[in-house]
Amino acid sequence: MALLQIAEPGESTAPHEHRLAIGIDLGTTNSLVATVRNGIAVVLNDHDGHSLLPSVVAYTKTGDVKVGFGAQAVQSRDPKNTIVSVKRFMGRGIKDVAHIENCPYDFVDAPGMLKIRTAAGMKSPVEVSAEILKALRSLAEEALIGNSGGKLVGAVVTVPAYFDDAQRQATKDAARLAGLNVLRLLNEPTAAAIAYGLDNAAEGVYAIYDLGGGTFDISVLRLSRGVFEVLATNGDAALGGDDFDHRLYCWVVEKAGLSLLSPGDTSALLVKVRETKEFLSAHTEARITAALSGGQTIDLAVTQLEFWEMTRNLVAKTLAPTRKAMRDAGLTAQDVKGVVMVGGATRMPHVQQAVAELFRQAPLNNLDPDKVVALGAAMQANVLAGNRSREDEWLLLDVIPLSLGIETMGGLVERIIPRNSTIPVARAQEFTTFRDGQTAMSVHVVQGDRDLVSDCRSLARFELRGIPPMTAGAARIRVTFQVDADGLLSVSAREATSGVEASVTVKPSYGLTDDQITQMLKDSYEHARDDVHARALREQQVEAERMSEATQAALREDADLLGLEEAETIMAELETLKRLAAGTDHRAIKLQIDAVNRVTEPFATRRMDRSVRRALAGRSVASIGS
Repeated sequence: MALLQIAEPGESTAPHEHRLAIGIDLGTTNSLVATVRNGIAVVLNDHDGHSLLPSVVAYTKTGDVKVGFGAQAVQSRDPKNTIVSVKRFMGRGIKDVAHIENCPYDFVDAPGMLKIRTAAGMKSPVEVSAEILKALRSLAEEALIGNSGGKLVGAVVTVPAYFDDAQRQATKDAARLAGLNVLRLLNEPTAAAIAYGLDNAAEGVYAIYDLGGGTFDISVLRLSRGVFEVLATNGDAALGGDDFDHRLYCWVVEKAGLSLLSPGDTSALLVKVRETKEFLSAHTEARITAALSGGQTIDLAVTQLEFWEMTRNLVAKTLAPTRKAMRDAGLTAQDVKGVVMVGGATRMPHVQQAVAELFRQAPLNNLDPDKVVALGAAMQANVLAGNRSREDEWLLLDVIPLSLGIETMGGLVERIIPRNSTIPVARAQEFTTFRDGQTAMSVHVVQGDRDLVSDCRSLARFELRGIPPMTAGAARIRVTFQVDADGLLSVSAREATSGVEASVTVKPSYGLTDDQITQMLKDSYEHARDDVHARALREQQVEAERMSEATQAALREDADLLGLEEAETIMAELETLKRLAAGTDHRAIKLQIDAVNRVTEPFATRRMDRSVRRALAGRSVASIGS
């Protein structure tokens, strides 16, 4: 369906000039896509009316890829090839993954980012995430463009505020691989603040408490006259609803005396405990029942209080970063006007209670915590696409979550851009040589707020060569850090006397190289025709099945309306359709569907006549008119 924009003269771009843009919340558990329609941000639903797309991808030996509900349906049957919570693996190596022993996947500790061995070959988290983004892009294009011939200008993709440079770059790579033009990477709490602030015309200091499936973020913002200024941010990129599931899973394993569960049983049990966790948000007790492949059965009762007790320390782990963000912003609980809850995990009552006690006020829940991030991203995308009107005059001032610096002698970190600096930002600092006659300098870029390089994340290394030989300390080398609006970093170094310089656009060690991305895009282009053919074939096969079932049902009900020769002709055409539908020529199937339509047309007319006669039987002309 084409998008129609209606506005007062001079208040917006003309309808035919409206640029289509989307906001995507790429979540650990579920993902969403939203857009701005007629000035209002809305989440787009799929054909079945679902707004949430499960962030699940399943690979098969035939090369097929299932995404969302289709993948979720095979999760328990084929856990090794069904990837869930892939967001936790983005920009990470095996050593970074918590509870990796409970994951059913066949991990490969390849150079750079970890990979997963699947039935369709080795897959990186970037490639898995790209499949989710492709599904969201297709949903959006179908809903917004249809047959209008329009074009999707781009997307704002959200990331946890506490994602480091490697994780942000991996997310951007995934979007690029999915064929999306990324207008901006936007921090999830900031997106939520945009949605809440614009929807409620809020002003003042607000805390955005974002507990999703795999990450936790806290951001403190000041909203004033259309300016969204992030004062401080903090969080934990490895803490989320999945960890609450894991605690309950461990409790079940211990209570039931289980050991050495198969990957299928582990996956099925994790699904059960997640459902139980959600049930306990509204009920005081739940039962966990399951039949395992080894013949064991589980039948346990767990109370809401027991669940709260076993996960109390996880809730506490969210409060420590929250207090730290408040200190960084120079604020107390009394300075906060409201606390906006974001993420499905915030529905847990003991999370709500802990936040209320910390801020001494009831949290704000008037916007759906699952949708608010996507809605804010859509609003930002609408502005970046150029659909700005007087009502859209607002300014976003976001910050970087972790300090950026370089390694100095002794393995120490010299911070150049401190955390919570407003982005985009550029900072420079001068350094010098350590030895007499030194003609080169190695620049090691790191991210983190610890004093030792070993406690921070290495982002990149490059060398500045051609420094004139001087006594130690005489050279003046200016190192400049630039962080763009996406939170991505570039670094340059220049020696003042000679003018020699070197630079690097930081491509983290866990990211994909440009060559890898280019090859993946090339592969997707090369297989694009195959994908189109496969889709067309499946669509015609489904239509053939529908046509056959409808015609056979009609024959069972009204076969007496046909002569022997007519019935034989229809049956022959149906047999031909069945044979062609088992093949691979979608054009032949379509032609045969048309042939069946032609030979059944007289039959359909007679059935309609009979239906009308039955409806009118025994009724007078006067009663029909009334």
